[in-house]
Amino acid sequence: MSDTRHTKVLIIGSGPAGYTAGVYASRAMLEPILVQGIEPGGQLTTTTEVENYPGFTEVQGPDLMIKMQEHAQAMGCEIIGDIITSLDTTQRPFVAKGDSGKTYTADAVILATGARAKWLGLESEDKFKGFGVSACATCDGFFYRGQEIVVIGGGNTAVEEALFLTNFASKVTLVHRRDELRAEKILQDRLMKNEKIETLWFHELEEVYGSDSPLGVEGIKVKHTTTGEIRDIPAKGVFVAIGHAPASELVADVLETHNGGYIKVTPGTTETSIPGIFAAGDLTDHKYRQAVTSAGMGCMAALDAERFLATQE
Repeated sequence: MSDTRHTKVLIIGSGPAGYTAGVYASRAMLEPILVQGIEPGGQLTTTTEVENYPGFTEVQGPDLMIKMQEHAQAMGCEIIGDIITSLDTTQRPFVAKGDSGKTYTADAVILATGARAKWLGLESEDKFKGFGVSACATCDGFFYRGQEIVVIGGGNTAVEEALFLTNFASKVTLVHRRDELRAEKILQDRLMKNEKIETLWFHELEEVYGSDSPLGVEGIKVKHTTTGEIRDIPAKGVFVAIGHAPASELVADVLETHNGGYIKVTPGTTETSIPGIFAAGDLTDHKYRQAVTSAGMGCMAALDAERFLATQE
């Protein structure tokens, strides 16, 4: 069997953007190949209940991604479990190398590698991910109605999430390791005026603790950054809001980026700075970061790729 595969459209990434691109590219008879990457299904595979995806009152994140994968396959998209380690954009067709040793050549490429939440790296944080520890307030805030919850961070993301979470929580404690926030002034003003939010200065997260059966958060231990004093804060939810990092390593040196590495696209399209390379989903989106917006961009990318290929013919 040849170690080189050619396709009209190569889709790199397998979250909502990648799978939706696979559906639309298949329906356009482009016979796409989708390479799943290091985390098949993307960030939704690390969540539990999803209640904000149209058509599903409630669905488990991993189950939703399996349904999307099956849909793309049913339309004719070939899905390969491989990791793209390099992409040569200087020649046509484009050439991608896989960790498996396979080479993929493509007339057009759709990048849908997503973004990753930044984590603190604590063992206890990892233990409760998806069971009380989250990095997405708009995804999971709804599950903490009437509960006390904690937000970790001091930038725009942290303040926006704390404010959003007051729609559900009885109390939100914002834990920040300094005595001033990095967030925009208007957000800081809203935070300080909100009676549901308490700000805890000069503290950092030391440990998340809770029950093992069922797995769930009961509180956190925080440490004062100067005195080292440890204190307990009861909480049912912990939101780590220290930012997101786009998974743009593959193309950060060749494509135009903005806002800390997100791929820049022409407004209203998924076109990047190189013709024939398209980007969709959280890889381009530092603002919304929702499954439904990612899926919409995946649709756009497939349609943009179809039009691009038609002009090349």
